[in-house]
Amino acid sequence: MRRRSESIRDKLLPAGAFLLIVLIWWGLSVSGVIPDYMLPSPVDVVKAFIADFPTLMSHAWVSIEEALVGLAIGTALAFGLACAMDRFLNLEKAVLPLLVASQTIPTIAIAPLLVLWMGFGVAPKIALVVITTFFPIAVGLLDGFKSADADAVSLLRSMGAGRWQIFRHVKFAAALPYFFSGLRISASYAVVAAVISEWLGGFEGLGVYMTRVRKAYAFDKMFAVIILVVIVSLVLMRLVTLLRAVSMPWARKERKEKKA
Repeated sequence: MRRRSESIRDKLLPAGAFLLIVLIWWGLSVSGVIPDYMLPSPVDVVKAFIADFPTLMSHAWVSIEEALVGLAIGTALAFGLACAMDRFLNLEKAVLPLLVASQTIPTIAIAPLLVLWMGFGVAPKIALVVITTFFPIAVGLLDGFKSADADAVSLLRSMGAGRWQIFRHVKFAAALPYFFSGLRISASYAVVAAVISEWLGGFEGLGVYMTRVRKAYAFDKMFAVIILVVIVSLVLMRLVTLLRAVSMPWARKERKEKKA
């Protein structure tokens, strides 16, 4: 009973906070404190979302495809580099500071260069998603490899295990929680990076649609796009959580034992 009440409370708190934000938003727009053309009411946004839903979804699939392809490439590159940095200490010392420094460059500053180099097709969009999603996964994996139990590594080494066996049975398992934490962050960044890259040119995508409705001063439709981006990002994060539960069944068992 106690566990069930805690679960209900955990669900009601964010729902209540969301409802409070919507009520404040509705109050500001209805009272005229902020003009309608600057802050449309939630009702107008919902109406725009429903009216333009087919168009929104046609653009959304383009952005989602760019985000998923970029996320997959970024994950593969991050995994390879993290493994290499874990294997070669000098490589980590040389590359890691550069990776950290690269995160100080604003995404909006990189996007025009990618469009200039790669054109207005899908390539610069995917490239920006790769750049955005690469860092959290690479750093998370590297920290996970370093968190491996040194005693377990020594035990396997004394039993004649090779590097691959040690990596597979100890380091990779230790890095999984860090990997999925980084992947959750990157999944939320992926769609945003795709939309930002589409602002600067293209023919389809939520960013292109957002640019068009902004020029038409249809801010209710702009808010509808923002809501859709949030929904897609939350769905991707939820999928990562489900993938983590499937890949790490022992973690779920440990959490249940702690709650008990």
